[in-house]
Amino acid sequence: MTTAARSEVPSVKTSRRVKIAVAAAGISSFALLYAPQPVLPQLAVEYHLDPGSASLAVSVATGALAIAVLPIAVLSEVVGRRPMILGSVILSVLFGLLVPLAPSYPAMLAVRALQGVAIAGFPGVAAAYLAERLGKAGVAAAVGAMIAGNTIGGMLGRLASGFTADALGWRGAMYVVAGVSLLCSAVTVVTLPRAPRRAASPAGEQGTFAIASRGLGNQLREVASGLATALRRPVLLAQYAVALLAMGSFVALYNAAGFRLTGEPLDLSPAIASLVFLAYALGSVSSAAAGRLIARVGRTRALIGSLLLTLVGAALTLPDWLPLVVLGFVVLTAAFFSAHAVANGWAAAEAPDGSRGQVSGLYTLSYYLGSSVGGAVGGYVYGHAGWSWLIGAVAVWLLLAVLAVATGATRTSRATAGEEQGTFASVR
Repeated sequence: MTTAARSEVPSVKTSRRVKIAVAAAGISSFALLYAPQPVLPQLAVEYHLDPGSASLAVSVATGALAIAVLPIAVLSEVVGRRPMILGSVILSVLFGLLVPLAPSYPAMLAVRALQGVAIAGFPGVAAAYLAERLGKAGVAAAVGAMIAGNTIGGMLGRLASGFTADALGWRGAMYVVAGVSLLCSAVTVVTLPRAPRRAASPAGEQGTFAIASRGLGNQLREVASGLATALRRPVLLAQYAVALLAMGSFVALYNAAGFRLTGEPLDLSPAIASLVFLAYALGSVSSAAAGRLIARVGRTRALIGSLLLTLVGAALTLPDWLPLVVLGFVVLTAAFFSAHAVANGWAAAEAPDGSRGQVSGLYTLSYYLGSSVGGAVGGYVYGHAGWSWLIGAVAVWLLLAVLAVATGATRTSRATAGEEQGTFASVR
């Protein structure tokens, strides 16, 4: 084996460093992204907002992330994956420290939008970095560490802000989350390995720049072609619909959860109300179990069943009885993460060879666009019509997702059957 070939095989130490780095980056990024969610009622009181307007503190960040993720993924082809990830975690923490200093609510929303763009540099680039740095043999375990970090970060950010808001106010709570994220980002900066060095071009820097410029043009054409392919397959369109509608439903419910739990008749303190976010721990369990569910009943039934169970969990929160409300959030959280795992894996499995990055990017875009739009619309519905109407809206979204999955699966089956008949006829 040559020296160059050996350098492409990561050592155990390098693999461990990569896992630690991406897990820390995931914790930092997603703690910051969702930290305002438990303190939305406090924001509403301070700035005299209705729940829909307060929900923009979450929605503008996730919306900016959704818009930025594809351009950033393309830009990483030029500037490199590692610099993009490091820039993402550093800038997102800096914006996190600026959020409590914003002099007005519009100014805070502007900072949150910039923070969303900064955070996009991690989820938009991390999977490609892992594949390039670790290869097929090591990428699966590292992706698992990254997803675990994302889930832990989302839960940690919500719990940290919710538990500290009573004592420190929402501004102090945001500083606490930013401090935790600062420590995690420092771990990423220190541990994230550099990409293997490539041989220098004999053409010199000017030649390298020219080659890079021509390469960028080719890459843009390949991206456009891959996007067109990724938008033609019904089965893929169904997964994008699930990402959009299911995530929109999920975030809409959690954005309004603080208002529901701290308001009458439940009247919980923000710290106690934030305990509902512990249900996120079940998300790791249910998403990991999704593979066994698929093996038992198939992708279509697993995904439709998970979406319907999410709807059942949402319906359980309708009565004004705390144990049933908590049970509802537990059920809908576990079911949503199962649906997300099935849909995400299905999209990856069905992605054509030349469009895998584009399919991943479109799924991610749909996922965070759902978070942004669904969260804002859900907050508006709750603020103007109440919890029952919000559950009604969520039910419609989830049933539309079920319809999309059923339609996509049916059209794919028909297309496959048609191809098989055409092949049989040509053989005859």
